[in-house]
Amino acid sequence: MKICRFNKNKIGLIINDKVEDISKNFDVFSENYPFPMEDIFIDNLQKKIDNNFLFSKENIYSIDEISLDVPVANPSKIIGAPLNYLKHFDEVNHDKNLHNNNLSHIKKINEIGLFLKSVSSLIGPSQSINLELPERRCDHEIELVAIIGRKCKNVKLNEALGNVLGYSIGFDITVRGPEERSLRKSLDTFSVLGPWIVTADEIPDPSNLDLTLKVNGVTKQKSNTSKLIMSVEELIVYVSKFYTLYPGDLIYTGTPEGVDQIFKKDVLSANISSIGNLNINVK
Repeated sequence: MKICRFNKNKIGLIINDKVEDISKNFDVFSENYPFPMEDIFIDNLQKKIDNNFLFSKENIYSIDEISLDVPVANPSKIIGAPLNYLKHFDEVNHDKNLHNNNLSHIKKINEIGLFLKSVSSLIGPSQSINLELPERRCDHEIELVAIIGRKCKNVKLNEALGNVLGYSIGFDITVRGPEERSLRKSLDTFSVLGPWIVTADEIPDPSNLDLTLKVNGVTKQKSNTSKLIMSVEELIVYVSKFYTLYPGDLIYTGTPEGVDQIFKKDVLSANISSIGNLNINVK
């Protein structure tokens, strides 16, 4: 069979040089298909924030009695910033366990650019990291994540932060090996986001936030976003030259030094100042 879409969302069966309209067989479609690129919750939230909307409230729960889901469920893109802390660049450059002799990947961020992670790798705090390739080394990476709130392209530096709805904590889990970053960082469960969104008005300057990651109570990574090579603003400017950014798009801003291998039954505990704590299990 040859199947096409035509005339603004009709479905056709192509036979020789004819197109038979078979749209009625697909009543699962709505007038909204194709679905929008943006995360509709983030888009709606940004508009309510812009209009100083007062949220009505229903039930009230204790934080201990709820299960936190991933705060952004449908980003069109997860964008990663490789080697965006100088000390992490140095440790990867000097440790063959981290670069696997693939030195072509070990370049400064302004030389190598950014990369994309599969959106299917995204999970929230109530889920677990699954090490599906136990024979391969997998490492933890704590990152500040900027959540885009507005559709934007070719953003100017002084306007960049105005396109951020808020911030969250991310884990960029990585399989070591010779393959491209996008493959090794896109396994299911390898992009963790949470525990919630802190709106941008509460973090007017994302370039001075402390980051700490502990594994089973032992501190592994500790730094500050002031040490980013490419700041949050600069990352937005850079990526928007190449991609249109949509509400809900996630920019993982890079990890500091101290990355290390994780194992089954490990507990990862992250803290970023002004955001809070994110704890997740490895299974």
